[in-house]
Amino acid sequence: MSDEKEIDYSLANPDTLTKYRVAATISEKVLAAVSKLCVAGEKIVTICQKGDKLIEDEVSKVYRTTKLKGFSHPTTVSPSSYVTPYTPLTSDTAEANIELQPGEPVKIQLGAQIDGFGSIVCDTIIVPPKDQAQEVVTGRTADLLLANYYANELLLRLMIPPGLLAGGSDEEKAKAAAVKAPTQTKITSLLDKVAKTYECNLVESTTSWLFDRNEIEGKKKIVIAPAEGTKGEGTPEVGEVWGVEMGMSLGSGKVKTIDQRATLLRRTSNTYILKSQTARKTLSTIQSKFGHFPFSLRQLEEEGGDTKYKVGVYEGVRQGVLRQYELVGDKDGAPVARLLTTIAITKNGITKLGAPPALDLSKVQSDKKITDEEILKILEQPLSKNKGKSKNKKKKKPAKKAAGGDDNAEDDSDDE
Repeated sequence: MSDEKEIDYSLANPDTLTKYRVAATISEKVLAAVSKLCVAGEKIVTICQKGDKLIEDEVSKVYRTTKLKGFSHPTTVSPSSYVTPYTPLTSDTAEANIELQPGEPVKIQLGAQIDGFGSIVCDTIIVPPKDQAQEVVTGRTADLLLANYYANELLLRLMIPPGLLAGGSDEEKAKAAAVKAPTQTKITSLLDKVAKTYECNLVESTTSWLFDRNEIEGKKKIVIAPAEGTKGEGTPEVGEVWGVEMGMSLGSGKVKTIDQRATLLRRTSNTYILKSQTARKTLSTIQSKFGHFPFSLRQLEEEGGDTKYKVGVYEGVRQGVLRQYELVGDKDGAPVARLLTTIAITKNGITKLGAPPALDLSKVQSDKKITDEEILKILEQPLSKNKGKSKNKKKKKPAKKAAGGDDNAEDDSDDE
């Protein structure tokens, strides 16, 4: 126990950042593979199973002597109006037969962890018809994707501590650093302007969390468009890792609980000695395989094929040692888009530790564009300090052109 206290798990330890990066590489690789599996007619449960197998295979290839590694989030594929991650059970015939529909926006979320340092990613893709290439996205679906993309780019820049990337004299840098970070009310207000530009709405209570070792819901959080009785806590600082989430809806943005069984759970930090031997055995399996990261009931089914695990899960939830994530969807049944990026905030700015691929703006076309000068100015800002130009790096297009619908605009974010 004393040895663990002496280990520096902060970003000041290069090993920590390396482990995050390895987890990120796996998460992004599997996300790309799962995205290709998402075609019309494919069963969601089959895609989730294949995604989980890919994560396990990739994790097994790295840090072979490290026992604490695996999932930071199981593979989930959420249909059009679903807001939260969805992972059906093979034992539930109705849910196991749910197939992807052509043209619907689905949210893919998954993640890997090495030594407790997790990278979670989420992307929204439009399901292509089977055996057909994805066509150019237009109309309201394009509005949804673009609103979510630019709002996400804006949010990432609003996460940068004031003055961190400031140039000029020491006096100018000090003046920039003295500026207060935007309040969470201000953040929601700016993001809402992007949403309204594309005639969309922010998804209620979209939350970004502070990450830590073995923890994806830390002491700080940013809550966008908070529901009544909810609020965020704290501001981002150098040395922190965050899971940054953005959600956008073609409906009102209000959400409702979906009348389906919650299949995504997570071990809490609460301690309680469960009464039944079955429950204790189930909790032991969860702890050894998933630690404090989310897992799917389907994974428990496939782990042992023993239906008694349900009794253990029920008792664990009842006693607060397990948390179940209720399924939530758009109140109007409208299409929803989500993105989730894992970032580190360093002295050089934001480093992406797992991110969805940049939206191909040449394939998403809308007649709407951002004109608000305050937002365009923020979108022009880099995510990190320029540490030298790469010979192979394409010249970036100004955010004003990109947000205005320049089909050839490049994403100006940098993962360094």
